[in-house]
Amino acid sequence: MTDFINAIILGIVEGFTEFLPISSTGHLILVNNFIDFTGSFARMFDVVIQLGAILAVVIYFWKRLVPFGVSKTQDEKTAIWSLWWKTLVGVIPALIIGATLGKYVEEKLFNPYVVSTALLIGGVVLLWIERRPPLPKINSISELNFKTAFLIGLIQCLAMIPGTSRSAATIIGAILLGSSRMVAVEFSFFLAIPTMVAATGYSILKSGMHLSSREIMLTGTGFIVSFLVAWIVIAAFMKFISHRSFKVFGYYRIILGALVLLFYLFIH
Repeated sequence: MTDFINAIILGIVEGFTEFLPISSTGHLILVNNFIDFTGSFARMFDVVIQLGAILAVVIYFWKRLVPFGVSKTQDEKTAIWSLWWKTLVGVIPALIIGATLGKYVEEKLFNPYVVSTALLIGGVVLLWIERRPPLPKINSISELNFKTAFLIGLIQCLAMIPGTSRSAATIIGAILLGSSRMVAVEFSFFLAIPTMVAATGYSILKSGMHLSSREIMLTGTGFIVSFLVAWIVIAAFMKFISHRSFKVFGYYRIILGALVLLFYLFIH
């Protein structure tokens, strides 16, 4: 029973943090350490439940992501296919760098010290961006060209460092490259789809599909909880950023990073 409670807790943590610029992977590592849920299955579990959160993006943005249907005009279908090509171009750096350095990063950097440091640095960068926000030149996804999409994808690779946050890296990168706040967030959502599908597929293949029926049930539980929570968070986050800044997330990262670092340096 305890295992299923932990799966629900981790699903809530993943669903709540995946699309906020506060690092879902970092939070999962911290919670995993706290509840003593570690090992190869835990690492696979954390990646798979992230796919549950990504599924929430697909459902929430269904009309903007699916180019089929008699109700869509040819221009709308063309725009959707263009969006998919941009996301695929954006995911290329993650596929190459992830396949090359993924194992090393997982072995050497998945620990609370790296997470806390990355949280602190990311928080400072978010506050800096909000203090001197560049004037946006890209005000819609259609204005985002393939070069910019690729560069955003390249910056996304910084999120391989746990605690950095994939969404924070892509949002900050997009803003620095001239995107408006809304375009940066939306493209971060869309770019997450192929990125996390690839990461999940790789993780499952690496595990060799050798999961017990109990492990499958635990993973399914975390997946469903993550999906439901993420769906709620996406809607709330889109409304939030339409009239609020990212400062609250910067302060949160700095406070959490400092507390975790102090805990593991002086208490743990």
